[in-house]
Amino acid sequence: MTDRQVPMTDRPSTARPHRGRARPTADRDATAPTPVAGPEFDRAGDEPSNQRWRALLAEGGPILADGAMGTMLFANGLQFGDPPEVWNVSHPEVIRRIQRGYLEAGSRIVMTNTFGGNRLRLRLHGLDDQVAELNQTAAILLRAEVEAAGGRALVAGDIGPTGEIMAPLGTLSDEEAVEVFAEQAAALVAGGVDLIWIETMSHLSEIRAAVQGVRQVSRGIPIIATMTFDTRGYTMMGVSPEAAVTALAALGVDAIGGNCGNGPDELLPVIERMRAVAPEVTLVAKSNAGMPELVDMRAVYRADPASMAEAALGFQAAGARIIGACCGSTPAHLAAMAEALAKA
Repeated sequence: MTDRQVPMTDRPSTARPHRGRARPTADRDATAPTPVAGPEFDRAGDEPSNQRWRALLAEGGPILADGAMGTMLFANGLQFGDPPEVWNVSHPEVIRRIQRGYLEAGSRIVMTNTFGGNRLRLRLHGLDDQVAELNQTAAILLRAEVEAAGGRALVAGDIGPTGEIMAPLGTLSDEEAVEVFAEQAAALVAGGVDLIWIETMSHLSEIRAAVQGVRQVSRGIPIIATMTFDTRGYTMMGVSPEAAVTALAALGVDAIGGNCGNGPDELLPVIERMRAVAPEVTLVAKSNAGMPELVDMRAVYRADPASMAEAALGFQAAGARIIGACCGSTPAHLAAMAEALAKA
């Protein structure tokens, strides 16, 4: 999707491919990059965020993440093309109400409304000087809701793609990408997030830059990283599930998986393939609520709560530990998923 095309996904401000587009040969079946040696990737210290993360993992069983933010905001009046991150300051009560719904549904990891909160995406709207304000405010809003709900859930700082293409296919250098991600991560950490969730990535170079940017800000904060495998089992840039999990595990990421895409049926084999090559990794499945369909210039997702509950069980059986939903999902979907997982 793109913020200048039809809204075919939950995330209103990130570029996505045309369906059926061939994988670029530059990254097809890309292998894992060599792990970087340097202090930015050293895991040091015993930060409170790490303690909360380890405590959640130690509870055992599946961990329910949250659902969509973008499509929920569209339902609440966000106009196509407008930056959803601005609603952190203009409509904070709406953001908190959506997040409250996921907490009430049982979500233990909830993401901030900051998917497009990096300066390159915000620059499209003349807001690149508000990175710190929008991201820090988002973290504070979510923290307030989590504490009001009893403090059992973790606050995840959401980081999406820059919207640019990485060199050499594009013009975004590794150095600039790292700087952009570090700036956003610094604001989220300052706002008090428990972990960083990097999501909807398609290029290994970009997700690696995001991890490095986060590590420049905090050596110890947990990182979840997910890519979108919506091009016949590969990302738009030709990355396979095997290459993704191998590369991200080498970077020391705490949980790895897939999100968004064309629904549970597409993501299930991705999780299976990741598990086959990395059985020790904490895997994440967060699919759209079915294949998006365009109705009256709006993306409509047909998977009902019962369907997503069944999909959650499938993800668990395939090896996913952290399970949520993405575009088109609602608190009702997550509540059904929570109930199904609790009975499994």
